[in-house]
Amino acid sequence: MRPLFLLAIYLIAVFVGGALLAPWLYLLTQWSAQHWPALGGVAKNPFSRFVVRSLLGLAIIGLWPLLRGCGMRHRREMGLEVSGRALLNLALGFVIGFASLTAVAGLAILCGARTANLSQTGPEMMQIITGATATAAVVAVLEELIFRGALFGILRKATVWPVALIVSSAIYAALHFLQKPAVPVSIDWLSGFRMLPDLFRSQPGGLEFIPAYFTLLVAGAILALAYQRTGTLFMSIGLHAGWIFWLTAYRSLTREAPSAHRAIWGTDKLIDGWLAFAILVVVLVTTWRYGPGKPGSTAGQKP
Repeated sequence: MRPLFLLAIYLIAVFVGGALLAPWLYLLTQWSAQHWPALGGVAKNPFSRFVVRSLLGLAIIGLWPLLRGCGMRHRREMGLEVSGRALLNLALGFVIGFASLTAVAGLAILCGARTANLSQTGPEMMQIITGATATAAVVAVLEELIFRGALFGILRKATVWPVALIVSSAIYAALHFLQKPAVPVSIDWLSGFRMLPDLFRSQPGGLEFIPAYFTLLVAGAILALAYQRTGTLFMSIGLHAGWIFWLTAYRSLTREAPSAHRAIWGTDKLIDGWLAFAILVVVLVTTWRYGPGKPGSTAGQKP
């Protein structure tokens, strides 16, 4: 039970610390922008972004002591052991992730739900590709370290790995629905605490978020299963990067048709329709049946 206790302490520290840190970062940024105009763009960000970034920053900083406290002191236990298949798994994961959402985008275009938007100039297209690549690399590495390396890794030390997979995937999916609270009239040292409940308020729009939640739930399961099967995070990072690339570029490269049925095809977010869910279910089943290794073959889980 020690890993679960430490995980609970970690989560409390992240949310309490982030809520306390955010107002000071916000006020420091406003003051700095008055002296260094180059920071003006950062200072214009809403306070909610400072809260989310503070939470993420503390989550990253606290990751190393959390893993060490749970007995995960070596790269192998964190999923970062570099072997001869590391690059192969990374590349294979990227190809699968990229191809799966390419199928979603391609079917949407072929069926008339989206239209391709290739009106950009060469430099504009290069900017889209470069931005999507950079975002994919950063987000994939950070989220895999946090959600699969730490959360899934710790949970499977305390319980059987299928339960750890389900719980970590459910949390991963839910955290993608953090809301954007209203901008507070004034900022004081308690503003972060007052904003935390608003981050987790009910999703607006009735049941429209359900396809996106289940798609993210399956995505989390695929990523955790890839880690479980290979023993490292490299395939998971590649899969995640392939998905993030499309999620970042999709809005710029396609346009929604007026008659598109969003429940099926999704919106500019790409993964909030049942088509994306169905295709990722196919990826999940394929990974389970034909992926490398065997389920339950990796170390570090509860016997």
